[in-house]
Amino acid sequence: MFNIVLLEPEIALNTGNIGRTCSVAGAKLHLIRPLGFRVSEKEIKRAGLDYWESLAPVIYDDLEDFYEKNPVARERCFFASTKAVNTYADAEYEPGDYIMFGKESAGIPEEILAANRDKCIRIPMAPDMRSLNLSNSAAIILYEALRQNGFGELEKGGSLHRLEWG
Repeated sequence: MFNIVLLEPEIALNTGNIGRTCSVAGAKLHLIRPLGFRVSEKEIKRAGLDYWESLAPVIYDDLEDFYEKNPVARERCFFASTKAVNTYADAEYEPGDYIMFGKESAGIPEEILAANRDKCIRIPMAPDMRSLNLSNSAAIILYEALRQNGFGELEKGGSLHRLEWG
């Protein structure tokens, strides 16, 4: 299981979408205060659909509270940032790893990035573009981590409802 960490998320819809992605991908969602919304808001539940109730995100008072309760994250955390030098595909993910994303308006504070240079990852983008949507970024990187690990226990095959594959 992978862990998605949102540091001071601001937008309920993005967090709801990320929660839905975590649910279908078998990942755990961690939210670090302050939050720019109430977890009970209808927008977060609408974006997360019926997955939100089973998700049970863990909410922390601050970054220190998160590290205190998840000490392995000090060593096994990747930091997603448009400022990073390495791409998300350069990283080697292991089950149990944490992938942290910053708030939509500012990203992860530079002090955290500078202290973790080798664990900072980015999604390549066109020049002069600011960033992808946070929920899209979380999905891209989470599924790369899952791909590198054979998708774990996720269902890898599907079937048609009315017809047979020919």
